[in-house]
Amino acid sequence: MGVSGCGKSSLAAAVAAARGAPLIEADAHHSPANLDKMRQGIALTDADRAGWLDSLAQALLQARSQGVVMTCSALKRAYRDRLRAAAPGLRFAFLQISREEAGRRVASRAGHFFAGAGLVDNQFATLEPPVGEPGVLTLDAALPLDTLCQQVLAWLNAGDPA
Repeated sequence: MGVSGCGKSSLAAAVAAARGAPLIEADAHHSPANLDKMRQGIALTDADRAGWLDSLAQALLQARSQGVVMTCSALKRAYRDRLRAAAPGLRFAFLQISREEAGRRVASRAGHFFAGAGLVDNQFATLEPPVGEPGVLTLDAALPLDTLCQQVLAWLNAGDPA
């Protein structure tokens, strides 16, 4: 979890591959209207995200018995709690990144639907860091992908939900 540009998709793909687990890409669950708004540089609201979170919760319910890795910004505690309700014991790897680095990464993505520095700024304004929440591992998104993957795998393998 984390803001756009933090490396969620890359890390989730690496962890899913290492664990032989299915990968759910949250961006694939956005409605066409949400995607259109983001392409135009318009930030999503809680109302926009409600159906998206419902779709993600349903995907978690369907895949839960086999274990799954999901990418999701999960910017607010209420969003994370919605997903936790669908999948008790759900854990989050929080990729912390500076606003400047996230903006640089997003700007370098050619053809991605998430357009504009304004959306990155909005994500940072919306972000409620999961400090003190159960089942959260906080990671430095500036670390190499392999290092991040090893940290997540060690955490998951240890079974430590905190």
